[in-house]
Amino acid sequence: MIDVISSLLIVSGLGFYLAGSVGLLRLPDLYSRLHALTKADNLGLGLLTAGLILQAQDLFIAIKLTLIWLAVLAASAASAHLIAQHARRRETRT
Repeated sequence: MIDVISSLLIVSGLGFYLAGSVGLLRLPDLYSRLHALTKADNLGLGLLTAGLILQAQDLFIAIKLTLIWLAVLAASAASAHLIAQHARRRETRT
């Protein structure tokens, strides 16, 4: 049963990654693309991590996976904010 739940979480995470990639290619402006990437990829990584945690052999591996996910969440939010801030400053100069 755990294998089925883990597989569903991993496949769902990959689906969110696919949705974020489609959003990157299809959405019209930078801000929409950033939104699609950060939201879809963070949720996709969370689901993927949850699926992998269910397959983890011990608690130490599960904790490391969770810490990696939290670090990526922080880096993703910070980088998206910096990119949007830079684009906004560039727009107001002209």
